[in-house]
Amino acid sequence: MNMLIDSHAHIQLDRFDADREAVLERAQEAGVHAILVIGFDLETSRRAIALAEKHERQISATNKKNKRWENLPPQIYATVGMHPHDAKDLDDETICIFRDLAAHPKVLALGEMGLDYYRNLSPRPIQKEAFERQLDLAEELALPIVIHNREAYHDILPILRARRGKVRGVMHCFSGDVEIMHQSLALGFYIGIGGPVTYRKSAALQEVARKVPADALVVETDCPWLTPQFQRGRRNEPAYVRATAEKIAELRGISLEKIGEMTTRNFEELFITP
Repeated sequence: MNMLIDSHAHIQLDRFDADREAVLERAQEAGVHAILVIGFDLETSRRAIALAEKHERQISATNKKNKRWENLPPQIYATVGMHPHDAKDLDDETICIFRDLAAHPKVLALGEMGLDYYRNLSPRPIQKEAFERQLDLAEELALPIVIHNREAYHDILPILRARRGKVRGVMHCFSGDVEIMHQSLALGFYIGIGGPVTYRKSAALQEVARKVPADALVVETDCPWLTPQFQRGRRNEPAYVRATAEKIAELRGISLEKIGEMTTRNFEELFITP
């Protein structure tokens, strides 16, 4: 089985410099055929693109049509954007740079962007302004977005509601309940579920994993953070998205292969299909 996609990873970071190729080999062995490397400031966005360029994979038309990914290293894609932690650094020049970077053929989305009211490393009004400016850019470029939320759904959802039908994307590392899930779905957003669904005290997230529609789920790692339970306390990596997919399959009472098929299809429909 080689049908999993890690829809949110940060393998461009220094923590992977010593063994990045081995990390990609383990991802391939675990059945991961694509990785979306997420930028969260200018430097990490540029590094995500550079990594995607370095690991360009040539797939024959026959293999692509028949989904024959076996014995191929993961395809790497990139996003560009500014995390709310660094919202204070988003100025006119940076927006222009992001616009240029987003034209790269391996860039599939803008983000991660959003609001973080847990750490508040940028003032909340500045976070909102940076979020709105990146949403403007997403509308201009007709690109999907990757949303970061921490304790801020009460502000994120109204902002997105005001742009209903104009922006689409994924609620990365979803942390809300079933009601928040339904509100997010109503706005046209996919639900990204990662390692925390495997934690023993994640009953609310596990309920979301059971109930999220099959056509709105993607899986992710957010590596090097949020490692699944079986390796908790160690560095996360794309291969471990399999543990997340296995847990969701268990919760939904379906096969791992079915989870792989539906999450791959959802990823492609959101990020790749015009």
